[in-house]
Amino acid sequence: MPRTVWSGAISFGLVTVPINVQSATEDHSIRFHQYHLEDMGRVRVRKFCEVEDREVRTDEIGKGYQLTKEQVIPISEDELRDLPLPTAKAIEIEAFVPLESVDPIRIGEGYYLQPSGQVAAKPYKLLRMALARSSKVAVAKYAWSGRERLGLLRVRDDVIVLHAMRWPDEIRSPEELLPPPVELTDEEIEGALALMESMTRDDLEGEEFHDAYTEAVEQIIEAKREHREPPKLQEPEQKAGQVVDLMAALSESVEKARASRGEDAEVHELPKKTAKKQPAKKTTAKKTTKKAAARKTSGRRPRSA
Repeated sequence: MPRTVWSGAISFGLVTVPINVQSATEDHSIRFHQYHLEDMGRVRVRKFCEVEDREVRTDEIGKGYQLTKEQVIPISEDELRDLPLPTAKAIEIEAFVPLESVDPIRIGEGYYLQPSGQVAAKPYKLLRMALARSSKVAVAKYAWSGRERLGLLRVRDDVIVLHAMRWPDEIRSPEELLPPPVELTDEEIEGALALMESMTRDDLEGEEFHDAYTEAVEQIIEAKREHREPPKLQEPEQKAGQVVDLMAALSESVEKARASRGEDAEVHELPKKTAKKQPAKKTTAKKTTKKAAARKTSGRRPRSA
């Protein structure tokens, strides 16, 4: 049973749903410690007070905000917990929107919301069924770990899930990352679509969707434990020469994708590349530039983590 990371309530208009929050995901990554290679002694990070020049215990450590170089304002956990905000005690639903209207880059970690006690059963089910029937998600505010956050509530397997969300000003503009202008032919775009079609599937179940990195690290650890040579990495096939023709690369990729799925490896010939290139439609970045400039001149201080 996963531990409860926060307890409070969902505020849905005048309806209150007492809930417990539990992490919806598990991290199966292999963790490493730091060691002194000469004698394999554990290397640890110790916390020292700069004023007294001594190591301090955990119960001696608290939070503080550095106002100036000489002045630090202490902030206690009780003060953060008792902030005069409705979101300090509840997940306040602000609006309902279609899921497709939310940019996925803003959606983060997921948590299961468990109804707390019998009194929560009916309002919890009411909100869950309303979300499912409306095909919408709820956008809410809540305050955890010393900051107010934005969240998204949706239904998964009859359970309400809360996803942490980024505030709009926390998303960087990708404008400076845009590639230089290039021209594409209709044939090249059709070739890319053919490759996408050959790689399309109905679900994400299968051997290719497993953590190969963690598996490989486990094999190394097991081999060293048994004092044998770790498995060697299989070298990728060496190609005679790099494929520089985009249409040839697309055609070969389609063939390999179909073969890997056990389909007929014979590929219908992709459209021939014509000599005359049709430039792709170009979009201006004026609006984006204005938005980016507005953010730079807003003077709003960045949020602390």
